[in-house]
Amino acid sequence: MGEQTTSDITSAGTVPQTSDAPLGRDDMAKLVAKDIEPGSFVNLGIGQPTNVSNYLTEEQDVTLHTENGMLGMGPVAVGDQIDQDLINAGKIPVTELPGASYFHHADSFAIMRGGHLDVCVLGAFQVSATGDLANWHTGAPDAIPAVGGAMDLATGAKDVYVMMTLLTKDGKSKLVPELTYPVTGVGRVTRVYTEKAVFLITEEGVRVRETFGISFEDLQGLVDVPLLPAA
Repeated sequence: MGEQTTSDITSAGTVPQTSDAPLGRDDMAKLVAKDIEPGSFVNLGIGQPTNVSNYLTEEQDVTLHTENGMLGMGPVAVGDQIDQDLINAGKIPVTELPGASYFHHADSFAIMRGGHLDVCVLGAFQVSATGDLANWHTGAPDAIPAVGGAMDLATGAKDVYVMMTLLTKDGKSKLVPELTYPVTGVGRVTRVYTEKAVFLITEEGVRVRETFGISFEDLQGLVDVPLLPAA
């Protein structure tokens, strides 16, 4: 898998291994939260991305949007904070921040489709080397399709970040040359966060910003996509 060139190996030293072990779910969420620019309007997808809300700081002044009709969502609700009438699109109880607002579902999708979100963070089954996204259906006969607002988010957001495990349960890379699952969005993903590395999808190819518990060379051996060090 992942044929290396001499230039790849030589330049691999420019890719820092910033952790001795793969990242856990919370560590991934912290990293994504840290990377979101201050003042951004952001949508967090169902699953892993929801945890990002727990690590955004007040100083970042990030406004969270959920497609069931809310701006100003806070961290996930716990204990006495839980109000079953206040949930995100994944039906998880959340908190509200000062200035939070509520609106019709159609208006929420107009925000998504109209290019008003700076970043959306989504899960994925596959991401291609050119930033194509597959996250709503595996194509398996017994799988339940669940596109939700993913197509609208992937198309409308200025930046699309993906959080996913790098490998499937049977050891196959989810970062692929071309999608084999039904497409959610074409050429929309700009960054991929996994437990083993952060990948940047660029016009020059897939660049590795940093690795976790694995060398650049060993990482290349896990995927069929040629990897480049981040510039």
